[in-house]
Amino acid sequence: MYSDNEIAGDTTALPHRMTPPAEHPCTVAGFAGLLRSVADCPEQWRPLVGYDPTSRWYHRLRTGPGYELWLLSWLPGQGSGRHDHGDAHGVFTVLAGELTEFTAGAARGRALRPGPRRVFAPGYVHEMVNTSLEPAVSLHLYHPGLTAMPMHSGGAVTAAGRAAHPGLPAAGQPLREAAPQPPAAVGAAAVPAAGGTRTAGRPGRSC
Repeated sequence: MYSDNEIAGDTTALPHRMTPPAEHPCTVAGFAGLLRSVADCPEQWRPLVGYDPTSRWYHRLRTGPGYELWLLSWLPGQGSGRHDHGDAHGVFTVLAGELTEFTAGAARGRALRPGPRRVFAPGYVHEMVNTSLEPAVSLHLYHPGLTAMPMHSGGAVTAAGRAAHPGLPAAGQPLREAAPQPPAAVGAAAVPAAGGTRTAGRPGRSC
């Protein structure tokens, strides 16, 4: 059985096929467009990026009718634990660095790098870990908002992750908003320049 992407291709990877994101999106395509518009404007998120040596860092970047937009950073070895997102739909992308996504039944993790976006429905279970040697930054949009993040056993870092990363929310609790921290915590070179967040052949966008 072929997926829609295998048959028609990933339309979100073709900017000229996408309409500009609406001010208040209400469809999957609209939310993906909003995420892309923010990802393509590093000045909207790069100055806010902070790092926490004890857990992944997160900051609520924006809210709107029916959605929340979160900015997260991950130092090497930090992970989310295996979890789902309750009743929320979501779209996410890596802005800098590399993350590895683990899902049930997959023989190995999927490497996620800047550019492509991932869409998920309620009940989607996965785990994200920075298995690289460099910091990573990611952007996550939740509709209608993230009100629960139940944890699951059997993940790549779940057994030790809860003790090693005390900043992770407890099961059923929403993310806590963190105050922005200066990027100097790991050095200015930790986050690539604007060109590093775009895929080859992808035209730039004015912010």
